[in-house]
Amino acid sequence: MYKILFKHYWLKSIRSPGYYKNLVINIFMGFMILYLVVVLVMMGFMLPKLLQEIAPQQDPASTFNGIMIYGVIAILLIRYMMQPLSTLNLENYQVLPIKRHILVNYLLLKPLLNPLNYIILCLAIPFAFTSIAKVYGAGGTFQFLFLVISLIWFNTLLAPLLKRKFSNLLLGMIVLLAIGSLLATLEYFKIFSLFQLSQDIFDFLLSRPFIWITGISLSGLAFLLNKRYFSKNYYPEKIDRKVKRKDVDTGKFTFMERFGKIGELISLEMKLVLRHSRTKKTLYTGILFLFYGLIFYPNNIYDNQAGLLMFVAIFVTGIGMIIFGQWIINWDGAYFDFLMTRDIDTQTYIRANYYFMLALSVVSFILTTPYFFFGREIIIYHLVALIYNVGVNIYVYLFGATFNTKRLELSKGSSMNMQGASYKNFIIVIPLVVLPSMLIVIFNLFSAIHIALIILALLGLAGILFREPLLKMIEQQFLRRKYVLCTGFRKKG
Repeated sequence: MYKILFKHYWLKSIRSPGYYKNLVINIFMGFMILYLVVVLVMMGFMLPKLLQEIAPQQDPASTFNGIMIYGVIAILLIRYMMQPLSTLNLENYQVLPIKRHILVNYLLLKPLLNPLNYIILCLAIPFAFTSIAKVYGAGGTFQFLFLVISLIWFNTLLAPLLKRKFSNLLLGMIVLLAIGSLLATLEYFKIFSLFQLSQDIFDFLLSRPFIWITGISLSGLAFLLNKRYFSKNYYPEKIDRKVKRKDVDTGKFTFMERFGKIGELISLEMKLVLRHSRTKKTLYTGILFLFYGLIFYPNNIYDNQAGLLMFVAIFVTGIGMIIFGQWIINWDGAYFDFLMTRDIDTQTYIRANYYFMLALSVVSFILTTPYFFFGREIIIYHLVALIYNVGVNIYVYLFGATFNTKRLELSKGSSMNMQGASYKNFIIVIPLVVLPSMLIVIFNLFSAIHIALIILALLGLAGILFREPLLKMIEQQFLRRKYVLCTGFRKKG
């Protein structure tokens, strides 16, 4: 029976109209995944040396054991935010002689078969054979890999259970972040060391035969908790129930009305973000990405990698514009014809989107000002990144948006859903973050980073000074592409 269910799932995927329409995107994502695999394998071989530099007084295997629980918590948070819920049209199967537990088991097991879940093994396997094997031998190496797989299963099963039980995604994310922050604070002030506890636990599990079965028992516990949940919420009106959408108070953004029609359109965009599951989840993802700089700024090993630091600065200071800019215009696709028949001229529409992205950039910059404590260089990078985002990237996004004719379905719940995206979304990344980073790298070869920063700042300032001509050019481009956009947005899928 399971074979038939998985066959149905496969046929549904390849027969979907969007499967072939997004073929270019799927091929591009395949290359990106291949690139990620290569990077993770290289990191797996380099990790022992890196851990030795971070903690020279400890063996790399012991250091890795110490951060394992932190890694589990971090990946659980990411999965909670991004992993889509496994669904099944129960009504189509409930009228057939199929036992309930088979359908429930299929729902739970389907995510475990996703190859992307196991991509972390590309890092774990090289590390296991280069570092774990030296301390724990061949048996400990295989026990380590079994433990990693067990923790992957545990996280994959636990994340959707938490998402189903606690439907308020923002509240759940805040709780998980609070738990992680509390543990890190206790670690920092040496009140309670989760690092030491993690070391002791995984050292015990790896040094004793068959104890690794404990890891599988954790996965089994998560599976049973899911089964218990489905035993109470099996029927469609419960399992597929939608969280009642709270109407956004129309008076919440009345302060925008003082800016005329532009203010009213921005108010509509803000309501659009808060009313739809996909945009809300993307907003929460953006909040999480604000912490991206913590991976690089505290580590001295990145001090000489100016291009990478510039990339991070542009990314975190412009994260609001980056995640929503890719959807600008085409997220209006469902009612684009309606907008084009209203008393809204092109200038008003384009400028409303411009000011919306400008506000997102400024807010993102303000939220990242705590990074200034990492030094004067970070302050300079962030200021240059803000000027470049506001003076260059914002126009690139607006101009590029006129070429994206794929309608965005806001009802698609996953923040990582590629529906509505095209290869143009990826091409546009080149002038956004790649070119500035390359410019920094090139000038760094001649010890002239300050010249590259001045060039980027001047480009941004030029964009700010010549805002009117640039917006006029985008408005003309929008007028040329308006009817092509209308035609494209009428097509679903």
